[in-house]
Amino acid sequence: MSGHTHPCCKIGPSILCADLSCLADECRKMIHSGADYLHLDVMDGHFVPNLTFGHPIVKCLRPKMPDIYFDMHMMVQNPERWVESMADAGANQYTFHVEACEDIPALCRKIQESGMRVGVGLKPGTPVETILPYSDLFDVVLIMTVEPGFGGQSFMEDMMSKVQYLRTNFPYLDIEVDGGVGPNTIDVVAEAGANMIVSGTAITGASDPSQVIALLRNSVENAIQKSQLER
Repeated sequence: MSGHTHPCCKIGPSILCADLSCLADECRKMIHSGADYLHLDVMDGHFVPNLTFGHPIVKCLRPKMPDIYFDMHMMVQNPERWVESMADAGANQYTFHVEACEDIPALCRKIQESGMRVGVGLKPGTPVETILPYSDLFDVVLIMTVEPGFGGQSFMEDMMSKVQYLRTNFPYLDIEVDGGVGPNTIDVVAEAGANMIVSGTAITGASDPSQVIALLRNSVENAIQKSQLER
């Protein structure tokens, strides 16, 4: 998994929750509000019952924000099919779902060779043990705290046991959490050990997104500091 440096806090707004009719402006607004990266949800209507956008959108966004980290959450069947297209479009991280992949090592190698960081996502019903045999192949593990593809769900606090397990066993790993994360749920996420925080409407729908991002960051950084003192 990731190198031997303690993971730092990174906040990534989910742009699917923004106004897609002026996407570049919304993305810039998120970065100016203090976001560390942008989380882009790609859904194919098969792996999840929803359809969003693909690599052409990413390719259009990239020249408008050349230095921004694009985290692609690939909620798609046959994730190996889109690796080259996303790399060519300018994606930085390619997070596939373990449930959609038949050959995890081959896909991880393909992503690495394309120059992107490797992320693996777990649906709520997928045990964390599923990915342990391949633990040295990932840069990021994404723990879903809602069922992917459905909006308006409540945060699943019982998923924090997965985060705690990963943080205990892989102290240097980037652990990302996505689904229902906002000011009301961030403390439990931070205390479990997540350091990459995906948040949708809590940020994009806020009157002052920078205030929400600062609140999320403060919670995670406090938890990281506390855990390092306890070691």
